[in-house]
Amino acid sequence: MVRGDAALVERVRNRLANEGTTPTGARVAALVREEVGVRSAAQVLAAVEALRSELVGAGPLEALLREPGVTDVLVNAPDEVWVDRGRGLEPAGVRFGDERDVRRLAVRLAAAAGRRLDDAVPCADIRLADGVRLHAVLPPVSPAGVCLSFRVPRRRAFTLEEFVGLGAMTSAAADVLARIVAARVSFVVTGGTGTGKTTLLSTLLGRADARDRIVLVEDSGELRPDHPHLVRLEARSANIEGAGSIDLRALVREALRMRPDRIVVGEVRGAECVDLLAALNVGQDGGAGTLHANSVTDVPARIEALCTAAGLSRDAAHSQLGAGLRVVVHLSRRADGLRRLDSVGVVARRPDGLVEVRTAMRQRDSVWLDGAARAELELALGVNG
Repeated sequence: MVRGDAALVERVRNRLANEGTTPTGARVAALVREEVGVRSAAQVLAAVEALRSELVGAGPLEALLREPGVTDVLVNAPDEVWVDRGRGLEPAGVRFGDERDVRRLAVRLAAAAGRRLDDAVPCADIRLADGVRLHAVLPPVSPAGVCLSFRVPRRRAFTLEEFVGLGAMTSAAADVLARIVAARVSFVVTGGTGTGKTTLLSTLLGRADARDRIVLVEDSGELRPDHPHLVRLEARSANIEGAGSIDLRALVREALRMRPDRIVVGEVRGAECVDLLAALNVGQDGGAGTLHANSVTDVPARIEALCTAAGLSRDAAHSQLGAGLRVVVHLSRRADGLRRLDSVGVVARRPDGLVEVRTAMRQRDSVWLDGAARAELELALGVNG
């Protein structure tokens, strides 16, 4: 946009702000035409489009977020936008006019979600109306400028057959995962950021008995299982006045009163790990959740660290883990961006009372190998030997 057009957009933006009315397309166009110096239809159209991209949806990122296959859109700077279409991050070919445009977008989206984002509260985690999750960070927390991270939920759940077709797992591995759900053993899906934990958990929940009543407890609603009987409970952050928050711990208590057959706690990153363990120890079989971890065998250490940071003792954390969790399903992501099933482990108690996860199956170079705990996995799934 040339300097004259940028000044025009700024004037119209200010007039719309002063009016305090809904900025309809017709009203924007009318204000543009009223501005002195507008001579051509092309200039009117350019200014209207520039304003529309700021005032509607995610602005210049809207087309990217609606593109099939996109999982993440990241803004590091006005001229540095990245997109992940399932093959890893790549330049998006989209840019903002300047840093102020990026900040305006972040503040507008936060305000639309009832959240505060300014110099006093420079970080916000927001779920947009269409389910897209936005994490925004303003300076001085991000010294180089505003950083935006959009996570796009899959519009429908994958099937296990689709995972096999994409090379994410073998058919034998898919059969084991289906049996884990059918056997109603409690499990967590683990892995790093962007490995597909939520996607796989949604798929597995879709394989649960149609008569099961599944209560989903999430910090931000991302699970999309294809199942006929779902009840969603979603945590709520404090409003602009700092009131009205409802955390996962409260929602787990509510879930217990809702006659659940399976309680599922969404992504665990911090103190809510205590809530995940609580949900797995309430007497309902088949509970599940997701957790960040480096490997299947690192899960006990990861849970111990999160729980002790939340005030639970080490012994209590391991006791809860050993009593409530049976299987760990771990995902990884290759250098080419392909997400895949890495391994399956079984939770077992050690002689000292602590808990470990033993590898039952693992994938190496597209070959599915049995681990030392394969017999323990079969026993957990109700098969002798």
